[in-house]
Amino acid sequence: MNETRISVSLESYQYPDGTVALNDIHLSVARGEFTGILGSNGSGKTTLLKIMDGLTKGYQGEVLLDGENVLRLHPRDIYRKVGLVFQNPDDQLFATTVFEDTAFGPRNMGFGEAEVRARVEGALASVDMTEFAMKGIHNLSYGQKKRACIAGLLAMGHEILLLDEPTAGLDPMGEYRMMELLTRLNKEQGVTIVMATHSVDLVPIFLHQLHILSRGRLVRGGTPEQVFTAPDELAQVKLRLPHIAELIYKLKHEEKLSFGRIPLTIGEARREIVEAMGR
Repeated sequence: MNETRISVSLESYQYPDGTVALNDIHLSVARGEFTGILGSNGSGKTTLLKIMDGLTKGYQGEVLLDGENVLRLHPRDIYRKVGLVFQNPDDQLFATTVFEDTAFGPRNMGFGEAEVRARVEGALASVDMTEFAMKGIHNLSYGQKKRACIAGLLAMGHEILLLDEPTAGLDPMGEYRMMELLTRLNKEQGVTIVMATHSVDLVPIFLHQLHILSRGRLVRGGTPEQVFTAPDELAQVKLRLPHIAELIYKLKHEEKLSFGRIPLTIGEARREIVEAMGR
């Protein structure tokens, strides 16, 4: 059984004005897992990520990082393992060049220049940004800025990445490239990833586990196949099935075509359609 890296058992969290932001949240993230938190805007996704990262305190409950309560850990002990990528990269990048921004974390951790350079070069290679090392931050595209943010965390040695809407603001090709990058980091480097998103069409292709967050509560959880089985329930929390699954669902229930299961990807849909044609 996979080792648990992050465990959240949250009774409640209120904003300073008394509004309940999160309530009755229980989830765990295993080593090497690619987990998604899916929810519409205002559902509490960003707040949950900040609690997991130790940035937000004052909640009722417990968050464990490798079995230790994050509230009792020194910030540097958290940040050696966990890094949060904000939705807007301009909130995170501040140095003049990509190299300098990526080097800031390792230098702050006390590494010598040779080690810093090695870490920066490795991190930039991991996110396909080597050729942009000396490029000015303000001359990067939006997608390149997001990858530079990830490089900065990888250079610090982070084993767990928390990403807030990593595909927001990207065009369709940029979305796919970002998800390919995250999948490669997850599969090839063993980086544990938790991604908050509202993009239902990307989720089934890449994720191992999925949790649906609605109005501060987790309403469903499991594999994407387990979660995307009830379109009516999804509609109640302002979400929908992935487009391909929605099409097959309608063909099955409205046109009475015979499908064995509701596919979530184009490849799965193709197989189901071919099989249905042969029945």
